[in-house]
Amino acid sequence: MVKGENFFKEVLSCAGVTVNGRNSWDIRVNDNRLYARVLREKNMGLGEAYMEGWWDCGRLDEFIFRVLRLRLDEIVKGGLLYLLRFLPSLLFNLQSKSRARMIAERHYDLDNDLFVSFLDPYNQYSCAYFDGTEDLGQAQINKMNLICRKLNLSPGDRVLDIGCGWGGFSRYAAEHCGCSVTGVNISQEQLRFAGEFCKGLPVTLLDCDYRKIQGTFNKIVSVGMFEHVGQRNYREFMEVVNRCLDGDGIFLLHTIGSNESSVNCDPWINKYIFPNGMLPSVAQIGRASEGLLNMEDWHNLGPHYDKTLMAWNENFQKAWDRLKGKYDEEFKRMWEYYLLSCAGAFRARSIQVWQVVFTKSGSVQPACRF
Repeated sequence: MVKGENFFKEVLSCAGVTVNGRNSWDIRVNDNRLYARVLREKNMGLGEAYMEGWWDCGRLDEFIFRVLRLRLDEIVKGGLLYLLRFLPSLLFNLQSKSRARMIAERHYDLDNDLFVSFLDPYNQYSCAYFDGTEDLGQAQINKMNLICRKLNLSPGDRVLDIGCGWGGFSRYAAEHCGCSVTGVNISQEQLRFAGEFCKGLPVTLLDCDYRKIQGTFNKIVSVGMFEHVGQRNYREFMEVVNRCLDGDGIFLLHTIGSNESSVNCDPWINKYIFPNGMLPSVAQIGRASEGLLNMEDWHNLGPHYDKTLMAWNENFQKAWDRLKGKYDEEFKRMWEYYLLSCAGAFRARSIQVWQVVFTKSGSVQPACRF
C-alpha cells in the first residue's frame, strides 16, 4: 500500500467518491505519488498533480463540489511548506501600488484571443444572471441590465466603472442608458480591446490605479475587481468611492466573497490564476465601508456563478482546437481545473457572489432590489 493511500481513500469515501470507481465524479489515479502529495500540499498538490496528469475525473466540478460540501479539505492539514505559503499575506501588503500591476501582467494581459474564445459577446468575465434563460450571452445581458436598474442609470449620468475589463459594461451602459462612462483599468491588453469595443460611444478609458482616480460621479460600479484589492486596502478603496461619489449618488459593488474573513487566497489559484487575489468577507466589507457609506442592499448571486463557469468551460473546450497552437496540454488542464474547481466551489456554497448597493449618508434610499 502506498503511503497515505488508505487515508486518502477513506476521506473521499465520506463524499461518495471512489478512487478508480465508475461514477463520473470518481477520480482515476494515474500516478500513486498523488496520495502523499495531496496530504502534504492540499489543494496546491491536487491542482498541480491534475495539471501534470497524475489523476483524471470525468466530472471534476462534481468531485470538487462533493469534497467541499462536507468541508473535507479541512481534514487534511498540509505540511509546513504548504503553511508557509500564507506567511507573506500576513506580513506584507501584497496589493500595494508597486505590486498592483502583477495581476494584469500575469492574467488579464495573457491573451485577448483566449478570453474571447470562451466569454460572451460583451466579454463579461464575471458572474452572469441566469434569470429565465440558460444562454450565457443573454444571462450576461441580464446581469448588466440588473446592475443598470440597481444604479438607476439614466441619460446624462456620469458613471465611473472601476476595473472596466474589456469594456463590456461601459459599452452596454452608454448604449442602453445614454450615460457617459469613465472606465478605469491597469491591464494594457484589456484597455486596447476596450478602446476598439467602445469606439464612437461616450466612454473614456483611463490607465489608472483606483487609488489615483480623480473627479466626481453620480454613479459608480465595480464588477469583479474588488477581489484584487486586498484586505489591507479595503478601507482605502471605500474612501476613494466616498470621495468620488456625488452626495446623492449610488455605488454598486459586485464581488466574489468568502464565508469567513481571511488574509489570503487559495494557494493554487494564487500561483497559477490570480496572483495576490483575496476574497472579502461580509465583515471585511462592512468594516471597510463603516462610517463612509450606507449599505442599501446585499444580493447573493452565488449559484449563478456555477452555471457561468460551466458555460465558460464548455466554450473553452470547443475552442481548444483553435487555441492549442498557442498553448500546451498542461495549460489546458490548468485552465479547466480553474474553471471546473471554481464551479464546484460555488455549487458547494464555499464561496459566494455579492452585489452590494451603497449610498452616501443622508441620501434617499434607491429602489435597488428587482
